Amino acid sequence: MSPSQKLPLVTRTGTSTATTVRVRGRDLVNDLIGKHSFTEMLYFLTCDRMPDAVETRLLDACLVTLMEHGLTPSAVIARLMADSVPEEPQVAIAAGLLAIGSVYAGTTETCAALLLDLDARIRSGEQDAVAAAARDYAQAKRPVPGFGHGTHKPDDPRTARLFQLADDARSASRPIALLRSLGQQVDAAFGRHITINATGAIAALLLEIGVPVAAMRAYSVVSRSGGLVGHLLEEQASRSGRAIWAAAKSTVPYAE
Repeated sequence: MSPSQKLPLVTRTGTSTATTVRVRGRDLVNDLIGKHSFTEMLYFLTCDRMPDAVETRLLDACLVTLMEHGLTPSAVIARLMADSVPEEPQVAIAAGLLAIGSVYAGTTETCAALLLDLDARIRSGEQDAVAAAARDYAQAKRPVPGFGHGTHKPDDPRTARLFQLADDARSASRPIALLRSLGQQVDAAFGRHITINATGAIAALLLEIGVPVAAMRAYSVVSRSGGLVGHLLEEQASRSGRAIWAAAKSTVPYAE
């Protein structure tokens, strides 16, 4: 398509009239409500087809995995905002979601892109691509996306469970096999064991079920928003935001 050619300005996602709602060619009331789950609808809206039973189970497992992980930065931010703007729950949840990125919860798409790159290099004949990539990260002293965790050592327990579910559901998974191979090479290149973390495992599972890389961080946002609702309600009862604020002031004192 030349730069002068433009796609028609239409939406195929959804529309409504006085008596109907259409979602990607389906009737919301008669075809979707009560017949498909939230997980299925998320996949449908991003992949333009309904997932099969295995895809639904694996996606649901990924969403559950990232939903809650304690007083992480996103939860702390949400609690502080809930204390500051108690009458606007969407403000607290939105603020917490802004912490999802290259450090916390948002590395799934980066790991997925790495796996796709390695797969393309291997298919083009570069058989040592995985080992070479691991060495490049080690020599540059850069963290490998999808690897390492500040709390879970020596291994992230969530990863083992996700791999187990995928192995039980499908006997052959190229993305997971590639990630496992990368894990072995990362350990060798860095000279120590570095766990495959949950976001790395989720990257492989989402590739396995055909989720676009561009949607993966958004999936993390969808998942974590549910967890932040729990923090919001707990904050309304406990007012922990004040304690967090006081702890910050005492831990990081003013100095000239």
